[in-house]
Amino acid sequence: MKNPIKLGMIGIGRAGYNMHLKELEGKDDMFKIVAACDVEADRREKMADRFGCKTYYKLDELLSDPEVEVVDIATRSNDHFAHAKTALEAGKTVFLEKPMSMTYKEAEKLVELGYKDGERRLYIRHNRRFEPKFLQVQSIIDSGILGDVYYVKRSVGSFQYRCDWQTLSQYGGGQLLNWGPHIVDQALRFAGGDYTRMFSVISQQTASGDCEDVVRASMVGVNGRHVELLISGSDAITPPEYLVYGTRGALVDIDGEKFKISYQPSDYKNPGYTANPGTPMGDKFGETAPIPFTTEERKWDNGPLDHTWIYLYEAIREGKEYPVSNEQALKVMQTIQEIKDQNGR
Repeated sequence: MKNPIKLGMIGIGRAGYNMHLKELEGKDDMFKIVAACDVEADRREKMADRFGCKTYYKLDELLSDPEVEVVDIATRSNDHFAHAKTALEAGKTVFLEKPMSMTYKEAEKLVELGYKDGERRLYIRHNRRFEPKFLQVQSIIDSGILGDVYYVKRSVGSFQYRCDWQTLSQYGGGQLLNWGPHIVDQALRFAGGDYTRMFSVISQQTASGDCEDVVRASMVGVNGRHVELLISGSDAITPPEYLVYGTRGALVDIDGEKFKISYQPSDYKNPGYTANPGTPMGDKFGETAPIPFTTEERKWDNGPLDHTWIYLYEAIREGKEYPVSNEQALKVMQTIQEIKDQNGR
């Protein structure tokens, strides 16, 4: 029989109530919500009615509750650092919504506080590391069917006149701190975990407020792979979520439900032509035989984004390694900081 982790939730809004609680459904054997904290009274009442848990207006009150083992922080982005720091200094284990902080310097401090006597007490919710489509693309790349993959583009795009608090810099708004941690984390996985150089452009196009709603970055990974990312709230035509090129094939998202993949037979060998320095005749590029490609449409894998909770339970109760290290989460924030710096933000 499992021993549920006693959870105290801070921030019961769009992320906390609509995302975290949805992911926790069916996991009563792993987590028990014993406390909730929010500045809005109706949110506290809703949690008390639904879970029979204690509720608090002030963070310090929840952190003083001895029953709370793990603090789940899903407040506004600009509060993440202060709330996580306070919880860690109070001796609690923290499960922190992205972005882990507003700046790289703050993230470094949290990682420092996140270890006590060799024990890990800070876990970052990079749940899209385990997104089915992302894992499917990684699996296809690792299979070798596309040959040596030299280019990957990961895009998230839509068109909207956004006007909520995530368009305001004082609250940690902008796509760099919204979708940014997810897509930067995925890009770093494609790049081998780090990059040798990067160029980026960010801009504000259709959103309200004072933050960027378009982010473009291009990096050369330590594995030599060219990885690009696009995050946009100003794309009237939705871009392909994934575009992958390799030496033996390619993959492209079609409509978010299906993707097209084209690849050579596994036994097909590069003919190994010798370059001819002579003057070409006609409009040909040389005497080359047709290249056999198989082209298919396949369905994207789909499923819930709840894996981080399972991994969190296994890390705390079973001593397993949580698959998103704090050093990897820190690299995400360092990359975001570099993009900010390149664009004078």
